[in-house]
Amino acid sequence: MSDRDNAAITQAIDQQVAHLWMVRTFLKHADESEDDEELRDIVRDLYDFILAVGPLNEAESPEAYLKLAKKKLGKLKRATSLYEEIQPEVSGHTNFQMAARSLRLAVDRIEALIGESKRGA
Repeated sequence: MSDRDNAAITQAIDQQVAHLWMVRTFLKHADESEDDEELRDIVRDLYDFILAVGPLNEAESPEAYLKLAKKKLGKLKRATSLYEEIQPEVSGHTNFQMAARSLRLAVDRIEALIGESKRGA
């Protein structure tokens, strides 16, 4: 895969990271997080992915960015699945439902983009 293709993929992943950040911030500051250890774990796992890939403009190369994204994808997917599982118990409020949908959409897109980078390698 060309450097240009990898750069486009990393930029697309970085756009999805913005959605992860918003979901993480919402969950982190929700009152429900104070009493729910699993929810706090999800917040930490989302932050772990965000921190690992870091801001795109600070990445040493698209290849390094993709390598870290691939490495952290499994943990991100597990956190997403766990949130989808516990969300109805945490709160049925629309904000929590939309956070689950937003998180799933972003993670599915990130996974697809990482898959594109592997096929082109």
